[in-house]
Amino acid sequence: MSMQASIEQTLFEGLDPVHLEVVNESDKHNVPPGSESHFRITVASPRFEGLRLLARHRQVHGLLARELSGGIHALALHTLTPEEWTAREGRVAESPPCRGGGKRR
Repeated sequence: MSMQASIEQTLFEGLDPVHLEVVNESDKHNVPPGSESHFRITVASPRFEGLRLLARHRQVHGLLARELSGGIHALALHTLTPEEWTAREGRVAESPPCRGGGKRR
């Protein structure tokens, strides 16, 4: 199973999300082709109700402990409640360009 598929399955089972998007952004960095080391995760879950941002991130990190110990270098998280997701009309910020050792375009 790919790292991306493992992340998706783990978060789907652990958070029962109303929205989940896992994007492999490794190709934007100076890593070998086909790498799975940089991910952007957008997840809207009722399990985040009443939690501050840090607690939400800790929850995601706890669920992904196995994956994080297996080669993930960077993880951009957008953790929202269903209400926040609806209010944003399904939009979150894009990841910024790589600033250290990134691919030159």
